Amino acid sequence: MLVSIFDTSITDNNLGNEIIMDAVYKQLRSIFGTYFFIKLPYLDSIGGQSIEYIKHSDYIFLGGTNALTAEMETYRQWGITKHNYFHVKNVTLMGVGWWQYQGRISKYTAKILKHVLHNEIMHSVRDSYTESKLNEIGITNVINTSCPTMWKLNEDHCALIPEGKADAALITLTNYSQDFNKDAEIMNIIEKNYDTIYAWIQGPEDYQHIKKICGKAIIIPPSLEALDKLLASPITIDYIGTRLHAGIRALQAKRRTIIIAIDNRAIEKQKDFNLVVINRDNLDHLQELIAGSFKTKIIIPHDNINRWKNQFNLNSYV
Repeated sequence: MLVSIFDTSITDNNLGNEIIMDAVYKQLRSIFGTYFFIKLPYLDSIGGQSIEYIKHSDYIFLGGTNALTAEMETYRQWGITKHNYFHVKNVTLMGVGWWQYQGRISKYTAKILKHVLHNEIMHSVRDSYTESKLNEIGITNVINTSCPTMWKLNEDHCALIPEGKADAALITLTNYSQDFNKDAEIMNIIEKNYDTIYAWIQGPEDYQHIKKICGKAIIIPPSLEALDKLLASPITIDYIGTRLHAGIRALQAKRRTIIIAIDNRAIEKQKDFNLVVINRDNLDHLQELIAGSFKTKIIIPHDNINRWKNQFNLNSYV
Protein backbone atom coordinates (compact mmCIF):
# COMPACT_ATOMS: atom_id res chain seq x y z
CA MET A 1 0.00 0.00 0.00
CA LEU A 2 1.60 3.19 -1.24
CA VAL A 3 1.02 6.91 -0.74
CA SER A 4 3.00 9.39 -2.86
CA ILE A 5 3.29 13.00 -1.75
CA PHE A 6 4.47 16.00 -3.75
CA ASP A 7 6.67 17.44 -1.01
CA THR A 8 6.80 21.24 -1.30
CA SER A 9 9.98 21.44 0.80
CA ILE A 10 12.09 19.52 -1.76
CA THR A 11 14.41 21.71 -3.86
CA ASP A 12 12.94 24.79 -2.15
CA ASN A 13 14.64 27.53 -0.14
CA ASN A 14 11.63 28.61 1.92
CA LEU A 15 11.62 26.97 5.36
CA GLY A 16 7.94 27.79 5.62
CA ASN A 17 7.33 24.77 3.41
CA GLU A 18 9.06 22.58 6.00
CA ILE A 19 6.52 23.85 8.53
CA ILE A 20 3.71 22.96 6.13
CA MET A 21 5.06 19.52 5.29
CA ASP A 22 5.66 18.70 8.95
CA ALA A 23 1.92 19.13 9.51
CA VAL A 24 0.99 17.36 6.26
CA TYR A 25 2.96 14.22 7.15
CA LYS A 26 1.61 14.12 10.71
CA GLN A 27 -1.97 14.36 9.47
CA LEU A 28 -1.48 11.80 6.68
CA ARG A 29 0.19 9.40 9.11
CA SER A 30 -2.92 9.61 11.30
CA ILE A 31 -4.97 8.45 8.30
CA PHE A 32 -2.61 6.09 6.46
CA GLY A 33 -0.60 4.66 9.34
CA THR A 34 0.20 1.35 7.62
CA TYR A 35 1.00 2.78 4.18
CA PHE A 36 4.48 3.35 2.75
CA PHE A 37 5.14 7.03 1.96
CA ILE A 38 7.08 8.24 -1.09
CA LYS A 39 8.29 11.85 -1.34
CA LEU A 40 8.00 13.31 -4.82
CA PRO A 41 9.77 16.52 -5.96
CA TYR A 42 7.54 19.56 -6.16
CA LEU A 43 9.40 22.29 -8.07
CA ASP A 44 11.58 20.04 -10.22
CA SER A 45 10.12 18.63 -13.41
CA ILE A 46 8.47 15.27 -12.85
CA GLY A 47 10.73 12.53 -14.15
CA GLY A 48 10.51 8.83 -14.92
CA GLN A 49 10.95 7.51 -11.39
CA SER A 50 8.27 9.82 -10.02
CA ILE A 51 5.91 8.78 -12.80
CA GLU A 52 6.41 5.11 -11.87
CA TYR A 53 5.55 5.82 -8.23
CA ILE A 54 2.50 7.80 -9.31
CA LYS A 55 1.28 4.89 -11.44
CA HIS A 56 1.53 2.44 -8.55
CA SER A 57 0.29 4.64 -5.69
CA ASP A 58 -3.02 4.08 -3.96
CA TYR A 59 -3.19 7.81 -3.22
CA ILE A 60 -1.23 10.85 -4.41
CA PHE A 61 -1.24 14.12 -2.47
CA LEU A 62 0.02 17.64 -3.00
CA GLY A 63 0.72 19.23 0.37
CA GLY A 64 0.14 22.90 1.03
CA THR A 65 1.81 26.09 -0.28
CA ASN A 66 0.84 28.41 -3.20
CA ALA A 67 0.88 25.65 -5.77
CA LEU A 68 -2.03 26.84 -7.91
CA THR A 69 -1.92 29.71 -10.34
CA ALA A 70 -4.11 31.04 -13.13
CA GLU A 71 -1.42 30.71 -15.78
CA MET A 72 0.65 27.59 -15.28
CA GLU A 73 2.19 28.14 -18.69
CA THR A 74 3.95 31.33 -17.55
CA TYR A 75 4.24 31.00 -13.76
CA ARG A 76 4.99 27.40 -12.85
CA GLN A 77 4.68 26.69 -9.14
CA TRP A 78 4.57 22.93 -9.64
CA GLY A 79 6.77 20.74 -11.83
CA ILE A 80 3.95 19.86 -14.19
CA THR A 81 4.34 20.85 -17.85
CA LYS A 82 2.65 20.18 -21.16
CA HIS A 83 5.26 17.45 -21.70
CA ASN A 84 4.57 15.40 -18.56
CA TYR A 85 1.09 16.27 -17.29
CA PHE A 86 -0.58 13.30 -19.02
CA HIS A 87 1.45 10.96 -16.77
CA VAL A 88 0.08 12.61 -13.62
CA LYS A 89 -3.45 11.68 -12.55
CA ASN A 90 -5.61 11.40 -9.43
CA VAL A 91 -3.71 13.92 -7.30
CA THR A 92 -5.56 15.05 -4.16
CA LEU A 93 -4.95 18.54 -2.80
CA MET A 94 -4.25 18.95 0.91
CA GLY A 95 -4.40 22.50 2.23
CA VAL A 96 -3.22 23.95 -1.09
CA GLY A 97 -3.56 27.66 -1.85
CA TRP A 98 -3.69 30.03 -4.80
CA TRP A 99 -0.74 32.19 -5.76
CA GLN A 100 -1.74 35.86 -5.34
CA TYR A 101 -5.03 37.44 -6.41
CA GLN A 102 -5.45 36.69 -10.11
CA GLY A 103 -7.86 37.09 -12.98
CA ARG A 104 -9.32 34.53 -15.32
CA ILE A 105 -7.77 31.07 -15.41
CA SER A 106 -6.19 30.18 -18.75
CA LYS A 107 -7.54 27.33 -20.89
CA TYR A 108 -4.12 25.67 -20.62
CA THR A 109 -4.27 25.69 -16.81
CA ALA A 110 -7.87 24.48 -16.69
CA LYS A 111 -7.01 21.58 -19.00
CA ILE A 112 -4.05 20.50 -16.88
CA LEU A 113 -5.80 20.81 -13.52
CA LYS A 114 -8.86 18.90 -14.71
CA HIS A 115 -6.59 16.10 -15.91
CA VAL A 116 -4.24 16.01 -12.92
CA LEU A 117 -6.63 16.44 -10.00
CA HIS A 118 -8.76 13.55 -8.75
CA ASN A 119 -12.34 13.98 -9.96
CA GLU A 120 -14.01 12.02 -7.14
CA ILE A 121 -12.03 12.51 -3.93
CA MET A 122 -12.76 15.79 -2.15
CA HIS A 123 -9.83 18.22 -2.32
CA SER A 124 -8.69 20.21 0.73
CA VAL A 125 -7.78 23.87 0.14
CA ARG A 126 -6.51 26.46 2.57
CA ASP A 127 -9.07 29.26 2.05
CA SER A 128 -12.30 30.29 0.36
CA TYR A 129 -10.49 32.18 -2.39
CA THR A 130 -8.74 29.02 -3.58
CA GLU A 131 -12.02 27.13 -3.43
CA SER A 132 -13.72 29.76 -5.58
CA LYS A 133 -10.92 29.76 -8.17
CA LEU A 134 -11.20 25.99 -8.65
CA ASN A 135 -14.98 26.26 -8.84
CA GLU A 136 -14.54 28.75 -11.72
CA ILE A 137 -13.24 25.96 -13.96
CA GLY A 138 -15.78 23.38 -12.85
CA ILE A 139 -13.73 21.64 -10.17
CA THR A 140 -16.34 21.51 -7.43
CA ASN A 141 -15.19 18.56 -5.31
CA VAL A 142 -13.36 21.05 -3.09
CA ILE A 143 -13.66 21.89 0.59
CA ASN A 144 -12.07 24.69 2.63
CA THR A 145 -10.22 23.07 5.52
CA SER A 146 -7.58 25.74 6.19
CA CYS A 147 -3.89 24.77 6.04
CA PRO A 148 -2.96 21.56 7.92
CA THR A 149 -0.57 23.69 10.01
CA MET A 150 -3.68 25.15 11.65
CA TRP A 151 -5.75 22.03 12.22
CA LYS A 152 -4.70 21.68 15.87
CA LEU A 153 -5.19 25.36 16.77
CA ASN A 154 -8.50 24.63 18.46
CA GLU A 155 -10.26 26.59 21.18
CA ASP A 156 -8.47 24.82 24.03
CA HIS A 157 -5.09 25.40 22.41
CA CYS A 158 -5.76 29.09 21.76
CA ALA A 159 -6.92 29.60 25.36
CA LEU A 160 -3.34 28.86 26.47
CA ILE A 161 -1.84 31.64 24.31
CA PRO A 162 -0.97 34.71 26.44
CA GLU A 163 -3.08 37.83 25.98
CA GLY A 164 -0.55 40.45 27.12
CA LYS A 165 2.78 41.62 25.74
CA ALA A 166 5.80 39.36 26.19
CA ASP A 167 9.31 40.36 27.24
CA ALA A 168 10.89 39.64 23.85
CA ALA A 169 9.90 39.72 20.20
CA LEU A 170 10.56 37.21 17.44
CA ILE A 171 10.54 38.88 14.03
CA THR A 172 10.68 37.87 10.39
CA LEU A 173 10.84 39.88 7.18
CA THR A 174 10.37 38.66 3.61
CA ASN A 175 13.17 39.46 1.21
CA TYR A 176 11.21 38.77 -2.01
CA SER A 177 8.50 41.24 -0.99
CA GLN A 178 10.39 44.21 0.41
CA ASP A 179 8.99 47.62 1.18
CA PHE A 180 11.92 49.29 2.90
CA ASN A 181 9.95 52.18 4.40
CA LYS A 182 7.09 50.01 5.66
CA ASP A 183 9.43 47.31 6.96
CA ALA A 184 11.48 49.98 8.74
CA GLU A 185 8.29 51.33 10.29
CA ILE A 186 7.45 47.87 11.60
CA MET A 187 10.91 47.54 13.13
CA ASN A 188 10.75 51.00 14.71
CA ILE A 189 7.53 50.06 16.47
CA ILE A 190 8.97 46.74 17.62
CA GLU A 191 12.17 48.34 18.92
CA LYS A 192 10.12 50.81 21.01
CA ASN A 193 8.27 47.95 22.68
CA TYR A 194 10.89 45.22 23.20
CA ASP A 195 14.41 45.31 24.61
CA THR A 196 15.25 41.88 23.20
CA ILE A 197 14.51 41.04 19.57
CA TYR A 198 15.16 37.71 17.90
CA ALA A 199 15.01 37.23 14.12
CA TRP A 200 14.49 33.99 12.24
CA ILE A 201 15.70 33.57 8.68
CA GLN A 202 12.98 31.70 6.77
CA GLY A 203 14.57 32.29 3.36
CA PRO A 204 18.31 32.68 2.57
CA GLU A 205 18.10 36.33 1.52
CA ASP A 206 16.01 37.47 4.49
CA TYR A 207 19.20 37.92 6.54
CA GLN A 208 20.56 40.95 4.70
CA HIS A 209 17.17 42.65 4.68
CA ILE A 210 16.76 42.19 8.43
CA LYS A 211 20.30 43.36 9.23
CA LYS A 212 19.74 46.57 7.25
CA ILE A 213 16.58 47.40 9.14
CA CYS A 214 17.13 45.92 12.61
CA GLY A 215 20.82 45.65 13.43
CA LYS A 216 20.15 44.82 17.09
CA ALA A 217 18.25 41.63 16.29
CA ILE A 218 19.70 38.35 17.57
CA ILE A 219 19.77 36.05 14.56
CA ILE A 220 18.33 32.55 15.01
CA PRO A 221 19.97 29.92 12.77
CA PRO A 222 17.94 29.19 9.62
CA SER A 223 16.52 25.82 10.59
CA LEU A 224 13.18 24.62 11.88
CA GLU A 225 14.99 23.00 14.81
CA ALA A 226 16.46 26.35 15.90
CA LEU A 227 13.08 28.06 15.64
CA ASP A 228 11.40 25.32 17.68
CA LYS A 229 14.12 25.50 20.33
CA LEU A 230 13.53 29.22 20.84
CA LEU A 231 9.75 28.83 20.87
CA ALA A 232 10.05 26.03 23.45
CA SER A 233 12.34 28.08 25.72
CA PRO A 234 11.16 29.71 28.96
CA ILE A 235 11.59 33.17 27.41
CA THR A 236 8.27 34.96 26.92
CA ILE A 237 8.09 35.85 23.24
CA ASP A 238 5.64 37.57 20.89
CA TYR A 239 5.87 36.78 17.18
CA ILE A 240 5.54 39.76 14.81
CA GLY A 241 6.47 39.39 11.17
CA THR A 242 5.66 39.07 7.50
CA ARG A 243 6.45 35.35 7.24
CA LEU A 244 3.07 33.64 7.58
CA HIS A 245 4.17 30.14 8.51
CA ALA A 246 6.75 31.27 11.03
CA GLY A 247 3.79 32.96 12.70
CA ILE A 248 1.72 29.79 12.54
CA ARG A 249 4.64 27.85 14.05
CA ALA A 250 4.61 30.39 16.88
CA LEU A 251 0.88 29.80 17.35
CA GLN A 252 1.53 26.05 17.47
CA ALA A 253 3.96 26.79 20.32
CA LYS A 254 1.28 28.89 22.10
CA ARG A 255 2.97 32.23 21.48
CA ARG A 256 1.06 35.49 21.01
CA THR A 257 1.24 36.22 17.30
CA ILE A 258 0.72 39.21 15.02
CA ILE A 259 1.15 38.49 11.32
CA ILE A 260 1.90 41.34 8.91
CA ALA A 261 0.13 40.62 5.62
CA ILE A 262 2.07 41.21 2.41
CA ASP A 263 -0.11 39.15 0.06
CA ASN A 264 -3.36 37.20 -0.23
CA ARG A 265 -2.36 34.33 2.05
CA ALA A 266 -2.59 36.03 5.45
CA ILE A 267 -5.47 38.27 4.34
CA GLU A 268 -7.58 35.28 3.31
CA LYS A 269 -6.70 33.40 6.50
CA GLN A 270 -7.82 36.40 8.54
CA LYS A 271 -11.13 36.49 6.67
CA ASP A 272 -11.83 32.79 7.01
CA PHE A 273 -10.21 31.84 10.30
CA ASN A 274 -9.80 35.03 12.37
CA LEU A 275 -5.99 35.07 12.48
CA VAL A 276 -4.59 38.25 14.04
CA VAL A 277 -3.35 40.06 10.93
CA ILE A 278 -2.37 43.63 10.10
CA ASN A 279 -1.90 44.70 6.49
CA ARG A 280 1.56 46.17 5.88
CA ASP A 281 -0.09 48.98 3.93
CA ASN A 282 -1.94 50.08 7.07
CA LEU A 283 0.18 49.86 10.23
CA ASP A 284 -1.84 52.41 12.22
CA HIS A 285 -2.95 49.89 14.84
CA LEU A 286 0.27 47.89 15.25
CA GLN A 287 1.50 49.85 18.28
CA GLU A 288 -1.89 49.57 19.95
CA LEU A 289 -2.07 45.84 19.27
CA ILE A 290 1.42 45.17 20.64
CA ALA A 291 0.99 47.22 23.79
CA GLY A 292 -2.56 46.09 24.47
CA SER A 293 -4.13 42.79 25.35
CA PHE A 294 -6.02 40.48 23.01
CA LYS A 295 -7.32 36.94 22.94
CA THR A 296 -6.37 34.56 20.17
CA LYS A 297 -9.62 33.14 18.84
CA ILE A 298 -8.86 31.17 15.71
CA ILE A 299 -11.86 29.59 14.01
CA ILE A 300 -10.98 26.17 12.67
CA PRO A 301 -13.42 24.42 10.27
CA HIS A 302 -13.38 21.14 12.19
CA ASP A 303 -16.41 19.72 10.38
CA ASN A 304 -14.75 20.27 7.00
CA ILE A 305 -11.45 18.80 8.20
CA ASN A 306 -13.18 15.70 9.57
CA ARG A 307 -15.24 15.36 6.40
CA TRP A 308 -12.07 15.46 4.31
CA LYS A 309 -10.20 12.99 6.52
CA ASN A 310 -13.11 10.59 6.94
CA GLN A 311 -13.51 10.03 3.21
CA PHE A 312 -10.28 7.99 3.41
CA ASN A 313 -11.05 6.29 6.70
CA LEU A 314 -14.38 5.13 5.34
CA ASN A 315 -12.85 4.23 1.99
CA SER A 316 -15.61 6.13 0.24
CA TYR A 317 -15.39 9.11 -2.06
CA VAL A 318 -17.57 12.22 -1.89
